[in-house]
Amino acid sequence: MAILAVQNLSKNYGSLQALKNVSFEVPKGCVFGILGPNGSGKTTLLGIVMDVLKASGGQFQLFDETPSSKHRKMMGTLLETPNFYHYLSAIDNLRIAAAIKGHDESDIARVLEVVNLTERKNSRFNTFSLGMKQRLALAACLLGNPDVLVFDEPTNGLDPVGIAEIRELIKRLYKEGKTIIMASHLLDEVEKVCTHVAILQRGTLLMHGHVDEILVNEDIVEVSASDNDRLLQVVGSYPGITTVKKQDTFIDVHFPNGIASLENLNRFCFENGIALQHLRLRKKSLEAKFFELTQKK
Repeated sequence: MAILAVQNLSKNYGSLQALKNVSFEVPKGCVFGILGPNGSGKTTLLGIVMDVLKASGGQFQLFDETPSSKHRKMMGTLLETPNFYHYLSAIDNLRIAAAIKGHDESDIARVLEVVNLTERKNSRFNTFSLGMKQRLALAACLLGNPDVLVFDEPTNGLDPVGIAEIRELIKRLYKEGKTIIMASHLLDEVEKVCTHVAILQRGTLLMHGHVDEILVNEDIVEVSASDNDRLLQVVGSYPGITTVKKQDTFIDVHFPNGIASLENLNRFCFENGIALQHLRLRKKSLEAKFFELTQKK
């Protein structure tokens, strides 16, 4: 079952196209990251799904059905800065959140324990760190124990400790069987917590799929010889490579992460009549991959 299925979704603000015929599916039981720079359309997309905004075109389904308020009550959402009362305690703020959502108060103790705030349940909200405030916001999302959680930039504005706390919480919720949909502009965040990703750039979907397939890390070996044209032909037949690209001075030979062997490649070239003048392994970072993808548009 697809938790969310988006088909040709578009959103226009006058002449500005915030979303351009976006289509993808979120499978059950995954952490699905909607990744893109600021202004790429992530928040707009989540706003449409949660009925905060209306689409200009296309459609989407929730739980394989036409979306309704019933479906959205099955989802916990954090789309903006939580609006808690500063001079009330954590537990009193959650009592108000439970009343607004139509839940009784019996679940409050559980969600406080999940986000590790039980010991601070009687502390006023204005005494909390930013990370604790965000964890309380997540506790409010967890009221009623929804199976699907939707977060927009859940670590935005947090210090490294707060970021680590939220990431660990998301991973723990995933292990418990929750489906999590989260928007982020942070590649590192998506790499560390997401199982699937959709990459947006200026409203256009560039790629989507499993993180290991989309944000694959690569080994790149730089090689050169006195005759680089001949070298290009030789290394093009080397087993296990993904691509070969001729640069100004060197030839880049791409391998799946961890596969490249300088010794074997050097021997292969020598056995085919090529004496290498340059041989160097370098890693292609995920940041470089993301930059490459988002600069295509």
